[in-house]
Amino acid sequence: MTDEEIKALFLRELHRIAPEVELSEIDPAVDLREQIDLDSMDILNLAIAIHEATGVDIPEADYPQMASLNGCVAYLHSRTRQER
Repeated sequence: MTDEEIKALFLRELHRIAPEVELSEIDPAVDLREQIDLDSMDILNLAIAIHEATGVDIPEADYPQMASLNGCVAYLHSRTRQER
């Protein structure tokens, strides 16, 4: 997957979990929990949705690596390459 494909996937799944979020206002470098008020259940549901869409397991210990949009893209880019 390219970075743009990962970003689109992530934003699509985020919108399903938090439809009230204005995706165009997300700063990709800022912690998502701070800027859009995600709670732990939202993060878990997001990890599950990404797993279902990509097949990539995201252990809870790795959630901090996915705190920002940029972090998510980098993490999933690395993990999708490992899964090949």
